[in-house]
Amino acid sequence: MAINWQKLASFLPEVSKPLKKKLGFNEKLKWTGIVLLLYFTLLHIPLYGLGQNSLEQFEALSTILGASFGSLISLGIGPIVTASIVLQLLVGSGILNMDMTKPSDRAKFQAMQRITQIGFVTLEAIIYVFMGGLAPDPALIGTTSYLPLQLALAFQLFIGGYMILLMDELVQKWGFGSGIGIFIAAGVSRQIFITALSPLSSPTNPGIPVGRIPFLLQALQTGDPIGALVAVIAIVATIVVFMMAVYGQAMKVEIPLSFGRVRGYGIRWPLKFIYTSNIPVILIAALLANLQLWARLLQNWGYPILGTFVNGSPASGIVRWVNSPNIINSLVVGSATSEVITQAVVYTTIMVVGSVFFSIMWVKTSNMGADAQAKQILASGLQIPGFRRDPRVLESILNRYIPALTVMGGATVGFLAAFADLSGALSRGTGILLTVMIIYKLYEDIAKQHAYDMHPALRKFMSPE
Repeated sequence: MAINWQKLASFLPEVSKPLKKKLGFNEKLKWTGIVLLLYFTLLHIPLYGLGQNSLEQFEALSTILGASFGSLISLGIGPIVTASIVLQLLVGSGILNMDMTKPSDRAKFQAMQRITQIGFVTLEAIIYVFMGGLAPDPALIGTTSYLPLQLALAFQLFIGGYMILLMDELVQKWGFGSGIGIFIAAGVSRQIFITALSPLSSPTNPGIPVGRIPFLLQALQTGDPIGALVAVIAIVATIVVFMMAVYGQAMKVEIPLSFGRVRGYGIRWPLKFIYTSNIPVILIAALLANLQLWARLLQNWGYPILGTFVNGSPASGIVRWVNSPNIINSLVVGSATSEVITQAVVYTTIMVVGSVFFSIMWVKTSNMGADAQAKQILASGLQIPGFRRDPRVLESILNRYIPALTVMGGATVGFLAAFADLSGALSRGTGILLTVMIIYKLYEDIAKQHAYDMHPALRKFMSPE
């Protein structure tokens, strides 16, 4: 018997769509701000009954997941991204036979995605607690209160994870952009601010400021040229990644179009060089982050099948090769070995190939292919000058650009992310890249919404759905 996914999903709480077909600028801005405020509030609510936080050393990874280990939202966007990866692989491999151009299949896919997300929220909450990642005080082991505390922690993680799902849904329906992007950008921006400017001493290195700028000033005062150079490289790398990401986002291919009913007037339809935006690097970065987290949990449980950690750093196995070394810092201090260089090459290859793969999968599952774009253009009343109004003609022309942009854009964004990670930037390089792209896309959405509010007639042409 076939499973009715839409009916199952209907029993789950969800955010209702706005009654108005199109929301105004101020309304969207208000709800985006509310979600962001709620996110930061949840970020600072600790888990009740938590005694052992074995995941706190993965702070750099937590920013990519939009999480804060030990807080109510320790799961972050992990379940959302994992569910998306699983379903994309199933659809892309043909195991799930779905045509994303059909509204019925899209609705079924969305229902499956929602149920899968809930499943991963539940699974990850249980694993985090019962495999020792987030556990009660070890002194309580063997007492009658230990199991109830474990269940309480798992329940709190489930509630926090489900709230993240609802907040993401709220942003998609009522705000700007996506909740996933906003959570990542908020977490990374917070970390960059602390890493750049904090004058407080590091817990592991007393007397050494956490912020790179205070550390740079201290190194110059104490006559430490190596330390000063490392700090300068981290700051410069952050700026370079920022500029390269903005430049890549601004590159586009423009296809001249004309309005069939209005002679002498046309527009240029933009196809961005980074066609799938930040989605591929979000997926590959989250996949690698989850791999490291699961490896640590398996090690704590006595099954280090994915590798081992020593003092919080990957020491062997798969996790060692999917972890990015600070190659620039190693070259500066003279500690770069052939193994470190090989590790950097392997990591770069994984990021590039993974980004290309997920870029292709995303185009197939999100109506960004040439056929869907051709239908959208024709629905807007546009056509290519000199060609008859036929979706097949338009699709053939778009096929000259979209597959190439999908691959080249995915490879570029993967390389930028790897470069940023290897350069020792102020935050994890992938996070910086993602934040820049997210903020850039958010700026475009806000500017577009403002233009629609100022000139309502534009919406009919540029947003036919």
